[in-house]
Amino acid sequence: MTALDGKVVLITGAGRGQGAAEARLCARAGARVVVTDVTEDEGRAVAAELGAEQGLFLRHDVADPGSWDRVVRAAVDAFGTVSALVNNAALWRTAHVEQQSLEEFETLLKVNLLGPFLGIRAVAPVMRAAGGGSVVNISSTAGLVGIPGHAAYGSTKFGLRGLTRSAALDLGGDRIRVNSVHPGAIDTPMVADAVAGRDWSHLPLGRMGRAEEVGALVLFLCSDASSYITGAEFAVDGGMTTA
Repeated sequence: MTALDGKVVLITGAGRGQGAAEARLCARAGARVVVTDVTEDEGRAVAAELGAEQGLFLRHDVADPGSWDRVVRAAVDAFGTVSALVNNAALWRTAHVEQQSLEEFETLLKVNLLGPFLGIRAVAPVMRAAGGGSVVNISSTAGLVGIPGHAAYGSTKFGLRGLTRSAALDLGGDRIRVNSVHPGAIDTPMVADAVAGRDWSHLPLGRMGRAEEVGALVLFLCSDASSYITGAEFAVDGGMTTA
């Protein structure tokens, strides 16, 4: 049921970390994967790893509507459709609310929230024409609970949670499912320096998560195994938000 044979999955921010893990897992499940990122060398390397038959890299600024139009058009030209969109690209910055700059707040808002909105808007007509599809928005535990120092980041991730629910209602009649995934402490390059040496024994599972553990859930949500799931929120956080 979780096979992705015949499906085309577009994953943003797939040059490294969670996005790269998601790309590899989807390709192993049979999907053709459109790898997008602003980091060209890393993105091209992931696509090359998947092979020419299954991987395609496209440079992509998720905050630019024109970039979305070009990427979706290129994906359709190369593979015929877009079956699933994984809005994975994001920036993580922390600051006390009083020290948070307007410029940085706006940057996070554009990448973390405007980007997924533009993506949903860009792929919806393609998915509708194909009879349906799946959108997976990668939010965060910072989109489920308040975290000190996360006024900007948390705002974008709470917003993405709301976008997910509304889009699920708007697009359900077209058989387009929209769900959100909320990772906790995941061992990726984006957070490596900030969490180096930190003790995670306070978590119920006692450790950080792996990118592949988020990717496995993303794979499920892209597949037909989740065909009756939409507007839902999934925490992948080792029990962080259960307290």
